[in-house]
Amino acid sequence: MKGTFRSLRIYNYRLWAGGALVSNVGTWMQRTAQDWLVLTELTDHNATAVGIVMALQFGPMALLLPISGFAADHLDRRRLLITTQIVTGLLALILGVLTITGWVQLWHVYVLAGLLGCTSAIESPARQSFVSELVGEEELSNAVALNSTSFNAGRMLGPAAAGVLIAAVGTGWVFMINAASYVGVLVSLGMLRVHDLQLGQRAARRRGSFAEGFRYVWARPDLKAMLLMLFLIGTFGLNFPIFISTMAVQVFDVGASRYGLLTSMMAVGSVSGALLAARSEKPRMRALFAGTMIFGGGLGVAALMPNYWAFGVILVVVGMAAQTFTTSTNSLIQLSTEPTVRGRVLAIMLAITMGGTPIGAPMLGWVVDHFGARWAIAVGAASGFAAAAVALRYLFTYRGMRLHVEQGRLRLTFTGQPAPMDITPAAPPLPSDLPRGGVPRDLR
Repeated sequence: MKGTFRSLRIYNYRLWAGGALVSNVGTWMQRTAQDWLVLTELTDHNATAVGIVMALQFGPMALLLPISGFAADHLDRRRLLITTQIVTGLLALILGVLTITGWVQLWHVYVLAGLLGCTSAIESPARQSFVSELVGEEELSNAVALNSTSFNAGRMLGPAAAGVLIAAVGTGWVFMINAASYVGVLVSLGMLRVHDLQLGQRAARRRGSFAEGFRYVWARPDLKAMLLMLFLIGTFGLNFPIFISTMAVQVFDVGASRYGLLTSMMAVGSVSGALLAARSEKPRMRALFAGTMIFGGGLGVAALMPNYWAFGVILVVVGMAAQTFTTSTNSLIQLSTEPTVRGRVLAIMLAITMGGTPIGAPMLGWVVDHFGARWAIAVGAASGFAAAAVALRYLFTYRGMRLHVEQGRLRLTFTGQPAPMDITPAAPPLPSDLPRGGVPRDLR
């Protein structure tokens, strides 16, 4: 894979990636153990409770949008990340102590999930936009994809390890190990060469700066299309904790280790999808369309799988499609957004992607409890096809995409006039500089 790992040549990014990988493994161990704790130890296989935990954990992404976007664009991102990592580690430590001592109750998990959600809401836009300070604009797309690779490598290793540890030593110790994993991130942040960080122009502090992010997005049809696609899939399609845990427990009747293995199998596909995205220098809208179509089709097939292993194999395909879509969308949004407003746009992106979870997760939990896990996965499949329809409408309306037969072969052409804006390291124009409906040629 020539050029796939090119960002690792940069010292600061290499250091950051190492610490992040350790933390990502711990994070996925905790997510797996938390779902198992709620589903099997604190309730009698209540999928709605799992959905509520997810809603509390991801809902603050939308509620704290004004604060998170401002913090990412105006504060020192490195110091902000150090603070949020310390808080997140302490929350994992508290849950571990409560579980080991036997004091844990469902409302404890709810409260800690809500606090974790608030911390993550502040941390996530800063972490996403911090990547450009580590590598610069030239390698941003590759670094974003490698971040996703690391995250999904954690998803591949963490759940399987969590399943084994839950069976061997109990759920509480998984939370304690995750708390310890944050030391790796803190060490990497502390050892960065601060003088090598590529600190771009900070956004000016003025009234209305929060609304500026929304005005920027509203002036861009490409961003609106991508954010709508993210909302559909994030709300109804990326609820894998519900899909996998309920299929494992209710349909296939397997234990903790086999449940963790399912999540790891999907992560194999996710890592592959992230590496494919890393090879691409300029993601395109067509790749997003293909990713959503495969995602919808994969979930549709998964809902019909008759046994555990067949379901796991299809999860590999679903993970690859989901990660190709989300990673390419993240890169495309960052590369085509002005640096001074990037933090606020990323905050909007994360709020839309994760903020839909409080809507979708409880609904899907209700579908599981009343109709079964397979029907909930079918809802996720429908979200993939709906997102594909949004991409298709954008390509037809703004890029002039047409299908025709030429010399007996089906051809795809684009007749729309490109806007005078390219995805390059130079800052793209503000919304007022864009022509009506104008988007970069590379978004096709």
